[in-house]
Amino acid sequence: MKLLDELVGMLGRQYVLTGEDAQSYLVDWRGRYSGQAIAVARPGSVQEVAELIKWCVANKVPVVPQGGNTGLCGGATPDDSGTALVLSLGRLNQVRSIDTDNDTMVVEAGCILQTVQQAARDADRLFPLSLAAEGSCTIGGNLATNAGGTQVLRYGNTRELVLGVEVVTAEGEIMHGLRGLRKDNTGYDLRDLFIGSEGTLGIITAATIKLFPLPVAQCTALVGLRSINDAVSLLSNARKGFGPALTGFELIAGACLHGVVECYPQQRIPFEGESAQLPWYALLELSDSESAEHARERFETVVGDAIEAGLVVDAVIAENISQSKALWHLRESIPLAEKTFGKSIKHDVSIPVSRMAEFVETTNAALQTYFPGIQHVIFGHLGDGNLHYNIARGSQYSEEQLLGMQDAIYELVHESVYQFDGSISAEHGVGQLKRDALPRYKDPVEMKLMRRIKQALDPHGIMNPGKVLASRK
Repeated sequence: MKLLDELVGMLGRQYVLTGEDAQSYLVDWRGRYSGQAIAVARPGSVQEVAELIKWCVANKVPVVPQGGNTGLCGGATPDDSGTALVLSLGRLNQVRSIDTDNDTMVVEAGCILQTVQQAARDADRLFPLSLAAEGSCTIGGNLATNAGGTQVLRYGNTRELVLGVEVVTAEGEIMHGLRGLRKDNTGYDLRDLFIGSEGTLGIITAATIKLFPLPVAQCTALVGLRSINDAVSLLSNARKGFGPALTGFELIAGACLHGVVECYPQQRIPFEGESAQLPWYALLELSDSESAEHARERFETVVGDAIEAGLVVDAVIAENISQSKALWHLRESIPLAEKTFGKSIKHDVSIPVSRMAEFVETTNAALQTYFPGIQHVIFGHLGDGNLHYNIARGSQYSEEQLLGMQDAIYELVHESVYQFDGSISAEHGVGQLKRDALPRYKDPVEMKLMRRIKQALDPHGIMNPGKVLASRK
């Protein structure tokens, strides 16, 4: 009670949540992880965040930073000891400034991604980070996990979209690093240490992000394919034909699209006959700086050539924004449909694009050998080599049986990723889901250096313990 009283004295009773009020903060989005906490603290300023961290140091209280709680690896969920403080950044939700001459915006960590996108549009600019959870995820969480999304091919991961960060350190000090400079060669790049660290080194409270000119026009197409090899060849042709104007290239298994339509009958696959039953599809987006007519002409040329070459079976090019949104809605509904059908075993992996087809063929075959009848749910960002290689139970297994096989499935898939020179985490982070597997697939010297950085920046071991790296005993 003494600790709770002190927290209430610092923030006010309405911003210290316990009991039922705290429950939604203690379970991750997938429902895979749940924990307990002393309380959920909701500071309203960077100064209050700093004071809370100093309080945590003084009382030896672990702290679990949390944004929109949309993560997929348990990185923002406390353990079940009940000793940690969940620090929710949702009240730090201001757009502090926009500089259109410098093409930058300063935003606080609790800003919803969609709000940031709209603020950029209102200033006649583009903030290109885009992902399915953009209506609820926050910039702080995006930074903490170095989120990817659908436009990495053109603009890069979140790390590439950030010029500076404001951070509350594990000692409760405030690092004022919000400089909007594209060149600052004055020593170690501390910004990049905190981005992608999942709150284990400090808490990002604000960031200076890059803005871009709004494209004059965007054009979207969904194409049907016979194989991943054809998709890779089409990607190569699209890069040649569109150059940097190619902003998205998504690979989608046909089973994924049919799952979406089954779950959401109001949506439809825009093909008929054989074209609606193909094993693979690709969703392409082109951003043009001239006109809608120019964008469509370029699209028709590249896609037409691909059809003549036998790479593409059929294609639908969106006629307007509404049709474009409908095509993207199909893609973005896959995770929601997957969740509706029940629990699945998710993998967020990256593979060299040139080896993607071989990886899928080899890994699919191995899984069917050991777990015949399981269902492959495969989609992702082929343009940057990131695949969401998920496994559902199919009709032959119960959810309990699938979850009973998950350790063996994880190991088989991760071993295959390793053999193909890939990474077991492309854009979702490590959290607690992949923490224990990480040392097996990461270079020992890299692991040693990561532990040294953790020790140096978090000497008390209170920052999101048990995430990314195992807690010190």
